[in-house]
Amino acid sequence: MDILSLFVIVPVLVILALVFSKGLKQARLIAMIGGIIQLGMAINLIFAYTRERAVNDSIMLFTRDLTWFEQLNIHYSIGVDGISVALITLTSIVLLAGVFISWKIEDLPKEFFVSLIVLSTGVYGFFISIDLFTMFVFYEIAVIPMYLLIGIWGTGPKEYSAMKLTLMLMGASAVLMVGILGIYFNSNADGGALTFNILEIAKVNIPYEAQKLFFPLTFIGFAVLGALFPFHTWSPDGHASAPTAVSMLHAGVLMKLGGYGIFRIAMFLLPQGALTWSWFFIILSATGVIYGAFAALRQTDLKYINAYASVSHLGMVSFALLMLNKTAWNGAILQSLSHGFMTALFFALIGMIYGRTHTRDITKLGGLLKVIPFISAIYVITGLALLGLPGFSGFVAEMNIFMGAFLHDDMFHRILTIVSVSAIVVTAVYVLRVVGIMLMGPVKNTAYLKLPAVTWYEKAGILLLLIPIVGIGVAPLWLSNMIMQSLEPFIRGVL
Repeated sequence: MDILSLFVIVPVLVILALVFSKGLKQARLIAMIGGIIQLGMAINLIFAYTRERAVNDSIMLFTRDLTWFEQLNIHYSIGVDGISVALITLTSIVLLAGVFISWKIEDLPKEFFVSLIVLSTGVYGFFISIDLFTMFVFYEIAVIPMYLLIGIWGTGPKEYSAMKLTLMLMGASAVLMVGILGIYFNSNADGGALTFNILEIAKVNIPYEAQKLFFPLTFIGFAVLGALFPFHTWSPDGHASAPTAVSMLHAGVLMKLGGYGIFRIAMFLLPQGALTWSWFFIILSATGVIYGAFAALRQTDLKYINAYASVSHLGMVSFALLMLNKTAWNGAILQSLSHGFMTALFFALIGMIYGRTHTRDITKLGGLLKVIPFISAIYVITGLALLGLPGFSGFVAEMNIFMGAFLHDDMFHRILTIVSVSAIVVTAVYVLRVVGIMLMGPVKNTAYLKLPAVTWYEKAGILLLLIPIVGIGVAPLWLSNMIMQSLEPFIRGVL
């Protein structure tokens, strides 16, 4: 069995085990063991990839190709580079943390964990695929469970939020499918056979007119999932209604498919289209960065604050990708990873606070540092990481993004870079505002004086997410080097 297919097979086996489990204890034990195994597989993949990369300079490693549908040349083609490996590891960590945070779920626990792992299976499959059609199938597998997870286990206007999310993402999928088919039917421009294989298409000179037409379709198809302004409105509502673990996987992992798809497909396969359209999408991305920050500043609901913060920080990912240089791209990947860990940790902490106080309204909270000091201290640390304090992953990512953006010396890029940089100041304001209102001062409600202590499984979920945030911030070079090495063939195609 190849090392990559296990990331699809093991989750399926965990799902089957969950189907035959009985009761909450069995379901969460199976989900935890499955999550630990997948994290172990991801760590093993890092070491295996490092060893193989030392002797193999192929674009993708551990490749495997099986014919799926011969008439249309559709294959189960898989392979990874340093970027895929990093995102697979992110997925495994957030999934296991989500299992721990959902430890006490009582409403249909078996079905909840099954849906959660189906989502992660689609994400794993997406990150290992190098066939466009197979990648699209896994993309849909990852998106569809969100409707059930929010519609069944959510809170508030959950049916509305689930339907809005599903309709917008399905609409984006339709646009994306047109873009993928456009690439496919132009993949024989040099006289070869039609193919969905990304590495084979990259060798073809797709006509400029086709690139100019299909790049915006492919970009938007993926960017909607990445909460690109003005297509972001599904995300805050979805976050607000989703249960905690679902918000963690939604923001921490699922939304990364958008940036990864833009990079792996739109940028790599349609480079001339990227150069033509970059100015337009740079404006939208910069708008999203500053808009998301100011929108977060206006919110009082903790989930909405974090949701709009995600819109802002994911806007930086697309902004960096559109800079079309190696430094900014390195920053974009690091930002995807950093944001994944930070936003998942934020949602975990928000879930813990809500579970104890039964409110997410910061105006009704106060003095929590006195009654739940561990959760409050981690919230402050995560907030400092979010605003880009040195020593945390956010600083490393944002420095690469803005250094790469400033490599463009024209007025257009410089002005929009300054606009995006200013979002850091706004981020500091809304983070410190929440800390001041919610954590500092006297306890506003006497009922909060005896809140439950943090449990072992909550601490396990927190530490799983906090360690990478600090680790990347303190020692980023090994990860940055792995990413930079993988960027070489992609940047050559654009320049």
